[in-house]
Amino acid sequence: MAFEPIITNERVDDIPVLLTQIEQMGVQKLLDKHFPTHGNWKGQSLGEVAVIWLAHILSQADHRLNQVQAWASKGLETLKRFVGEGLRELDLTDDRLEAVLRYFNCDRNWYSFEKELYSSLLQVYNIQPERVRLDSTTASSHCGVNPEGLFQWGPSIDHRPDLAQVKIMLSTLDPLGMPIATEILSGEKADDPLYIPAIERVRSTLQQSGLLYIGDCKMASMATRTEIVSGGDFYLCPLNAKQVTREKLIEYLQPVWNDKQDLTAIDYDYADGKNRDIAEGFERKVHQKIQVNDAQDISWDERQLVVRSFAIVQAEEKKLNQRLQKTSDALEQLKIPRRGKKKFTSLEEWESAVAKIIKRYRTTGMFQIALQIKRVQKVKIRYLERASQTVEELSINLDFKIDKEAVDQEKKLLGWRVYVTNQNPEQFSLKQAVRAYRDEYLTERGFARLKGFPLSLTPIYLQREDHVTGLIRLLSIGLRVLTLLEFQVRRHLGKNQEKLTGLYGGLPKRKTARPTAERILAAFKEITLVVIEVKNEVYTHLTALSPLQQRLLVLLGFSTTIYTQLDGQSFTPE
Repeated sequence: MAFEPIITNERVDDIPVLLTQIEQMGVQKLLDKHFPTHGNWKGQSLGEVAVIWLAHILSQADHRLNQVQAWASKGLETLKRFVGEGLRELDLTDDRLEAVLRYFNCDRNWYSFEKELYSSLLQVYNIQPERVRLDSTTASSHCGVNPEGLFQWGPSIDHRPDLAQVKIMLSTLDPLGMPIATEILSGEKADDPLYIPAIERVRSTLQQSGLLYIGDCKMASMATRTEIVSGGDFYLCPLNAKQVTREKLIEYLQPVWNDKQDLTAIDYDYADGKNRDIAEGFERKVHQKIQVNDAQDISWDERQLVVRSFAIVQAEEKKLNQRLQKTSDALEQLKIPRRGKKKFTSLEEWESAVAKIIKRYRTTGMFQIALQIKRVQKVKIRYLERASQTVEELSINLDFKIDKEAVDQEKKLLGWRVYVTNQNPEQFSLKQAVRAYRDEYLTERGFARLKGFPLSLTPIYLQREDHVTGLIRLLSIGLRVLTLLEFQVRRHLGKNQEKLTGLYGGLPKRKTARPTAERILAAFKEITLVVIEVKNEVYTHLTALSPLQQRLLVLLGFSTTIYTQLDGQSFTPE
């Protein structure tokens, strides 16, 4: 009797890499430790379910719950090699994944898990914490506003003020960009008050002082800076326009314009290996003294770093020239009478119209405006019973020109910004400070991964707020996976002074010593497992690993057996 073989294909791709990385981080064991499940929980543990779901999210860039079971069914043999032969499709149903999210919603359990996870990662990857970046973002949803819940109206970073949003505060470690702590808050909250609780969470997790906290101008409130100093830590952040007014900035820069203040050139090493000058600046010293309570004062020496960024100068000068041109065009149009256009008949109306244009394009003080008034005598001829009469009409002519001196003064102020830090200049020079702040892109990159590819938080498809909180926390683990994958490969390439080729499609000879996690994972696409079932036995065959894939596994510290164990297997199906 002939037996027709049953042949199926499984997409293996980057799943072994992801599951091995997550295993090395100890995620599954810590999740099972800190999130004990109800006695009715059957099948794979919560940690195992979460790990498989996380691998799906990172591999498929899709967090939707209803996609996981079907995906797992097409790669069940691969997943069983890592999770165990007891894995079933029913372990990954929508209901089971929703249950995982509800467990993750427990703040106490999550904070204890996050703290132990981070302590473990520091030891495993030999990371020495020195700098922490703090920043927030928002994620929008179509689910509507809950007056007492997470989703609220608020200033939208995504430029979607029509959607309710949730706010995410992220504390990340330099230079990895790896999250230390994640705070999920209602969307209407202002950013300024979020920094002190975030710093307290970081301190609780790291149990370490002497860290440098880096943030944007919203971190620069005196209350936040005082809190950082009182805890024995350091800060670096820019001051906002209210803290350094235009008049104060002119006062700071007057010695520069009078050639009495030398400027320090600041360069930066780019990823392409080139070094370029990016800024110039100088520093001032200020003594701060704050009364904490009736019996205690805190005082410290603060350095004000007055810096001019060349890139910002170019961008702001271009925008200024555009505003000047738009102002000129609008004023010129004001002078041209047209049918249906209101005719100004008084000096007040002309002045109001001109002021609106100047305000719209933010060019106050940069134009010389002259309104010339002429009084014209006109004779109205006799018409029917009306006698002829002489009347006086007011004619107003608008004349304007750009005030070159005022514009030149404005351009001298472009690109200047004042940063503050309390760290000793011997340990943290002006150059080092500017370079450190210049790496703020690390946080923005984390947000881009969290909200876009590959973690794909937005758009949020979930409706329940406990599910949303649990999902954001799950994705924050995914962000840690990506940053550590990238960190390991870059660290080993740096030690070996080596560059990789073959990571860029269409550019096979392009080299890089700083590959992204996304490109590393993409290099493992198209790996397929062929499963052949014949005469009640199962045989497998795996696509051979390319030299690039083998090299990446070495750089990651993984054995090739995470793939080869799938090849050439034969067993009797259950």
